[in-house]
Amino acid sequence: MSSSSPSGSGGDDLSERRGIPAAKFIQDVETYLSQSGFDSNSALAFHQERLQQYKVVEMKLLAQQRDLQAKIPDIEKCLEVVATLEARKGTGESLLADFEVSEGIYSRACIEDTDSVCLWLGANVMLEYSCEEATSLLKNNLENAKASLEVLVADLQFLRDQVTVTQVTIARIYNYDVHQRRVKQVTPTAIAAADA
Repeated sequence: MSSSSPSGSGGDDLSERRGIPAAKFIQDVETYLSQSGFDSNSALAFHQERLQQYKVVEMKLLAQQRDLQAKIPDIEKCLEVVATLEARKGTGESLLADFEVSEGIYSRACIEDTDSVCLWLGANVMLEYSCEEATSLLKNNLENAKASLEVLVADLQFLRDQVTVTQVTIARIYNYDVHQRRVKQVTPTAIAAADA
């Protein structure tokens, strides 16, 4: 989305948010076209391209949002498991648990007293942590995921506002172009009628 943006006669105070350029509201289409050097078709093409760029970014952000929304419950579930293991530490009771080995394949395990847990960090990496370290790490990951989700939601709202402004701008330019064509058609007809 690094293409240059022609300036409009109206606009927001915010020029971009995290690399997403702000769409400028066009108050006066005629002034906008004369200042930007565009004709109606070029301006329409520019704004339609910008709209498509917004749509691509929106799809990427929605995918990130889905990933984070799936990750947060997993982290919370891991925190619960670690808390359960810590609560049972020292009681002498073993914990009977079912865990997923592969998609749709589960195994039952008997977990004795333990001072550590293994956490998948991603990219086929697993590390062993003490229960306290694991709790700290998981809480930190949960806070980061929730903060990232909040930022992502704000980015999506900003993006939706830009899509709306761009769609309105496209409609205004199109309507201006239709009006100008009608005026050009009426003018020769009116001159011919006045001559007769």
